Amino acid sequence: MVYGPAIRTRGDRILAATASVKPINWLNVSTLVSVAILVGTELIGAGAAAGWAIGGLFGLGGPLTHALEGALVLLALTGLYYFLRAAAAHETLRG
Repeated sequence: MVYGPAIRTRGDRILAATASVKPINWLNVSTLVSVAILVGTELIGAGAAAGWAIGGLFGLGGPLTHALEGALVLLALTGLYYFLRAAAAHETLRG
């Protein structure tokens, strides 16, 4: 015989599993979102400006300069992704 409440349906199991989840710490989440906006703007702007400057310095022409800008912006987005992963690992978002 099983003692305690019986979990009969899938929904009951999901509710039982999520009952122990800690609440979201909105102060830390808003800090992380603010940092993402600030650092993302800086990195993307720097990537686009560096592509424009290098393309103009070496006279690469329009299409090649735009391709270089795009590559550097993608590099900046990759850096932002890894930065946010590290920041989220150190910040307590729940609890």
